[in-house]
Parts: sequence; C-alpha cells; structure tokens
Amino acid sequence: MSGARIMAVGTAVPPYCVRQEEVKALVAGVFKERMSRLDKLLTVFDNTGIETRHLVCPLEWYTVPHSFAEANALYQIQALELAEQAARAAIQQAGAGPGDIGAVFFISSTGIATPTLDTKLLSRLGLSRHTVRLPLWGLGCAGGAAGLARAGEYVKALSGKLVLLVAVELCSLTFQHGDASKANVVGTGLFSDGAAAVVLGATGRGPLMFDSYSTLFDNTAAIMGWDVVESGFKVRFSRDIPSLIRERLPEVIEQACCYWGVEKEKIKHYLVHPGGVKVLQAYEDSLALAPETFRLAYEVLARYGNMSSVSICFVLAEFLRKTEPAGQYGILLSMGPGFCAEQVLFQW
Repeated sequence: MSGARIMAVGTAVPPYCVRQEEVKALVAGVFKERMSRLDKLLTVFDNTGIETRHLVCPLEWYTVPHSFAEANALYQIQALELAEQAARAAIQQAGAGPGDIGAVFFISSTGIATPTLDTKLLSRLGLSRHTVRLPLWGLGCAGGAAGLARAGEYVKALSGKLVLLVAVELCSLTFQHGDASKANVVGTGLFSDGAAAVVLGATGRGPLMFDSYSTLFDNTAAIMGWDVVESGFKVRFSRDIPSLIRERLPEVIEQACCYWGVEKEKIKHYLVHPGGVKVLQAYEDSLALAPETFRLAYEVLARYGNMSSVSICFVLAEFLRKTEPAGQYGILLSMGPGFCAEQVLFQW
C-alpha cells in the first residue's frame, strides 16, 4: 500500500450520552434477581477507565427485552444515520466532493442488512452508482485497522480516485436482557456506539501508510466473538484476552517489523484499539512501554467506551489533532475475533 495517505478522519456519536454509574445502575436493576454475587461483579464498572459513553437509545430502552428483529431494525436506521454523519465530516475535511470517491469500504459487526447499508450510503452522499463497494463484516474490534489496511491497498487501483472507509458499530443494541452471564455484564460495562470515516488517497499531507501485517492465532476462536441466539448476538468475551496479548504481542510486533524491514526501536507512535484498561495495560507490559505511550487510547476509552472497530479511528483522529508531523514511524494496531492482530505501519 506504499503511497496511500490518510487525508481526513470524521467521527460521529449518537445523542444519548450516559455516565458509567448510570449504566451500572441499569444492569443492577435488570439482573439483581437472577445473579448471585452480582454486587461483586458490578465492580467491573468501576475499574474500566470509562467515564461516559454514547448510546443510540435512551437507557429506558435497555430495561426491557427486545427481539433480534426489533434491535436489528433499529441498527439499520441508526447505523446509516451515524455512518452518513461521519462520512460527510471526513469528505469535507479532505476538501473532496462526491465525484472524487471511487470506492467505499464499510466495516460493521453489530447488525446485519442485505443489501448492505453502504448501498444506501452511496445515495445519501451523492456518490456515483459505479462506486466500488466492499462491505466487511465480522472483524469486530480488529475491523478498524483491517479496514484501513485494505482501503490503503486499494488506493493504487483507483487511478487518482479516493477511498472512503466507514466503520459503524451499535454495540448497545446487542445487549442480551435474558443473559445472566459474567461475559454479558462485563461487555455491558465496556461497549458503546459510534461511527467513523477515513478518506484515503495517493496524495496529500496526511500520514503515509507503508504496509500492513495480519496475524491469526491458532485455536483461539473461543476467545472473542458472537454466539447467535434467538434474541440476537450473544457476546463471547474471555478473561484470557489480556494474558494472550502479553504472551503473543511481542513476537507479533517483532515479526511485523522484520517483514517491513523497520527496526522496532524506530517505532515512535503506537495507536492501539482501547479495548479496556486491562487490555491497554497488557500492551504496556508486553511491549515494555510507558502508559503515556497509550495516552490517546486511554482518553478515547474514558470519553466513549469501547466502540469496537470504530474506536481505533477515534484514536487516529485525536492523534492527528494533537501530533505534529516529524517523519516518525508508527504502528496502528487492533486485536479482535479470530483471535487476530491487525497492524498498519505509517509515518508521520
């Protein structure tokens, strides 16, 4: 993908901003009669590093059960609205117009639609009906980094046209009212809703993307993902994720740097998906880096929670806003279902 540049990043969040203690109280009310030792489990809400999150529905909506059909119908409406907001913001920041976009990559894992939502997004944005579309589903938290990598690779094929990457996740709509499991409570303590869009092109002044590196770990499918049940997507979320990161990440980073021909010591920026405080601490421990290295990830986590594939784009937006270019190498990294790691090498 050598030569692809990140031209602009747009973000969008739904209107309902809630404090972490409000969500904690909601979960306590929903499960207090069905879970033993709930009080102890609820302490997870106090240790997430999250202060506020944005949801597509008011808190009252989550206090009663909803069918998969009802939740997914909301996904199709609200995800499209947020995707359009983020896309318009990115296109405007890039100084581009509808005629400049040659391809749209659409990332999401928290709802389904056929035709995919990018078909409607093309119409709303006024893009050509001949625009290349590539929806990517099921990448979860790794989707933002993987999407950037694939979009960057496609820039060279477009002969001067731009690529629009859109990621949108409505994690809150997957809340399982009838699932009195630890994984469901922990997931409710972390996940939130949002959208982001990135415009990539062959020219411009943004970060230069050099290459990517993908890793799928053997025998780790049970670590993270969805179990599809009658009421929708039931989260699969293992407590072993931080341990796996500590064990595997150093080697994966070394392999990537070797593949890229870049010394690890020359990597000065680490933009990582803020999956949670324990995940960020695992990054610090495994790479022997100071917490300050991941300051932007901590800030995004505190303000927005874990928006799955979208979060890494929020970190990227903050990085571009707060960091002056100095010709330094950086790695953009997300880990997600598979279990997998997706890395992008850039220079800024």
